[in-house]
Amino acid sequence: MRSLKTVISAIAYIENHLNVNLDLDIVAKAVHYSKYHLHRMFSDAVGLTIHDYVQRRQITEAAKLLVFSEKSILDIALLAGYESQQAFTTIFKALYKQSPNQFRENEEFYPLQLEFIFNEKTDIRDKTDNHIGREILFSTEEDIPLWMDLVRLVIDGFPNLIEHEHIKILKQYISEKRALMMKENNLAIGIMLISYQTGSIDFLGVHPLYRKQGIAKLFLHKATTELLKNKEISITTFREGDKADTGYRKALKELGFAEAELLTEFGYPTQRMVLPKEDSHE
Repeated sequence: MRSLKTVISAIAYIENHLNVNLDLDIVAKAVHYSKYHLHRMFSDAVGLTIHDYVQRRQITEAAKLLVFSEKSILDIALLAGYESQQAFTTIFKALYKQSPNQFRENEEFYPLQLEFIFNEKTDIRDKTDNHIGREILFSTEEDIPLWMDLVRLVIDGFPNLIEHEHIKILKQYISEKRALMMKENNLAIGIMLISYQTGSIDFLGVHPLYRKQGIAKLFLHKATTELLKNKEISITTFREGDKADTGYRKALKELGFAEAELLTEFGYPTQRMVLPKEDSHE
């Protein structure tokens, strides 16, 4: 529990200093903790290094200013902790797949990374067999607040996700028994949207603090043996080499998904991944 409290303190410090250059040394000193231990604890809890979390949060806040303010791109770059507009533009384009000017002209903000909000009372156990007693159940509209809490933690894996649009789609999936959730202690620790017709998994998210407990495999097993049985199961994710990918592509390949065709979804370059049918009967 002490480690999670330290990570929460580090996140709070970062969020209050997004307009300056931050690194591991600065954050570790601010929370009075060894930088080596902080690096390990932060990466384990968040799934990102402090450097990557800071960069993604700064770029997200900059994107918000591009759409909702009249500040110049140079001023926004400086506010995001960059020393030049060119350096800012290079990173912004690598993560958002469009220049700051194009993003401003499109007038549609979506977050690359939201602030991580953890409950320090969360009881996290490191064993991989903690699925005993947990159930994957169809979601109801009463689950939407818990669902969205988890969406905000995994939004880095879903480019162009806009909350109000996701909630609208989610309600439709709920009404059609296509939205599933695993809960523990009034916390959504896993969520999945599926399509019975196409065999696609349209959304799969696991709480960062539970990602080492095999929850994604449990959802996949539910899909292959019950919900999408005898279907070619597919999912879309980042293309290889996308700097915005924080590890989602690798995780899917570890689950057995194989590369399929390249796609462009909502203007974003993605790739379809397919789970071979023979793997679904193991």
